[in-house]
Amino acid sequence: MSYRLGVDVGGTNTDAVLLNDRLELIASVKVTTTEEVSVGIFKAIRLVLQKVDIDKNDIKHAMLGTTHCTNAIVERKGLCKVGIIRIGRPATLSIEPMADWPEDLKKVVSENFSIIKGGYEFDGKEISQLDIEEVREVARKLKGKVDSIAITCVFSPVRSDHERQVAAILREELGEDISISLSNKVSSMGLLERENSVILNAALMKLAKATAEGFKKGLKEAGIKKAEIYLCQNDGTLMSIEYAQKYPIFTVACGPTNSIRGASFLSNKDNSIVVDIGGTTTDIGIIVNRFPRESLLAADIGGVRTNFRMPDIISIGLGGGSIIRESDGEVKIGPDSVGYRLTKEALVFGGKTLTATDIAVRLGFVKIGDPSKVKHIEEEFAKRAYEKMISIIASGIDKMKLSAKSVPVVLVGGGGILITDNDIEGVSNIIKPNNYPVANAIGASIAQVSGMFEKVFVLEGITRDNAIKTAKDAAVNEAIVAGANPSTVEIVDIEDVPLAYHPGNATRIKVKAVGNLKGL
Repeated sequence: MSYRLGVDVGGTNTDAVLLNDRLELIASVKVTTTEEVSVGIFKAIRLVLQKVDIDKNDIKHAMLGTTHCTNAIVERKGLCKVGIIRIGRPATLSIEPMADWPEDLKKVVSENFSIIKGGYEFDGKEISQLDIEEVREVARKLKGKVDSIAITCVFSPVRSDHERQVAAILREELGEDISISLSNKVSSMGLLERENSVILNAALMKLAKATAEGFKKGLKEAGIKKAEIYLCQNDGTLMSIEYAQKYPIFTVACGPTNSIRGASFLSNKDNSIVVDIGGTTTDIGIIVNRFPRESLLAADIGGVRTNFRMPDIISIGLGGGSIIRESDGEVKIGPDSVGYRLTKEALVFGGKTLTATDIAVRLGFVKIGDPSKVKHIEEEFAKRAYEKMISIIASGIDKMKLSAKSVPVVLVGGGGILITDNDIEGVSNIIKPNNYPVANAIGASIAQVSGMFEKVFVLEGITRDNAIKTAKDAAVNEAIVAGANPSTVEIVDIEDVPLAYHPGNATRIKVKAVGNLKGL
């Protein structure tokens, strides 16, 4: 018998689960997320292991879904100093790198950038030749001043030669240990958004290494020494710990995607709306063929506009820890929350703050803490607060639907205790599967490994079929590099979009490949 350990860090709780090789849940725990999130992770691992009598050497895979990278960007902490190189002079001089960044984040990450000769037209023709000596000069200026480097080239999703050449020269000048991020590996079309994405990726390099090493150390201290280690990506799949250290930006927003994957697995639904109620927020997303639907819009992360892949999620300021107030006779819910301090500040736990959890206890939906501490809340007020919660969730669901028809909803997350009523406008029925409070950690532990490839092909001298085959092969290779078992990788999604607004016969091809973990 072999086992999988899945850990998912949320804003309020950190969950850990153990699954056997038949993907049956054998143990789960939910602990309060700590200010230093690693402490909560290690506590969850220890507690879940105490619940079972197994040989720890039989735990073959360990998966972590973490908010480390998201928190670092939002809080402006633990980020690298980044050397920024844009290949695109003279075509891109009108707008500087990081022009639209918040000033506080810009100061933390870098104000050190260079725009050098080079870059491509949409069809892969050079705008200007790369100046090798100019690259070497930039490298010498960066030496000792930055922790990592972000390289962006005009139309590198079409042709990435200049990015790869500059990276090679930088390694010659600065050594093999310098972390270098290439924009064509991180994001797609749209120069400024792609540049922003790769700068954030470069800024997360030190944190990614520390997170990976910390997780490895925590597992070893817990006696788990033979597990393959993976981190969760924001498309509902996994990546090896080595791959994660190259592309830490892909861990951003992995929490909601873990919940969506877990909801699909627990409910046996391939297509549905998922409502994940946590302690701080409610995330509403869509299951499409067992995977989260991807957003087509640019994503704002910490005030920075990006365009790397992100799940199509609506986050609402409603959770178990949401603070309840009354103002001018109207009930107000959140968006502020007591978060991971719920067990200290909520009324039912002896605190002084009225929360959504207190309302659920007062109405008899759940028995948590000391119900006598909320008896003084008028039932009429509690009912109005509950109706407001239902209204907020119904509005969020309506925004995610593609038609006016009523749809089934899978409800997961520890805050799922707030909802007991099927009578939500626009919802045909609510499915609350077994083990729904730890769906996020289950989603992490059952996930597969994926590889994505996206490129604009100019169909001159190459057929569309050959272009698609090239993209498929590249996606399969990415999945294998990310940690998939080569014999299990298959193509799960292909997008082929002709670019009518470009002269010439150009098409954007995007392919996703998915495979099982190594050893499975």
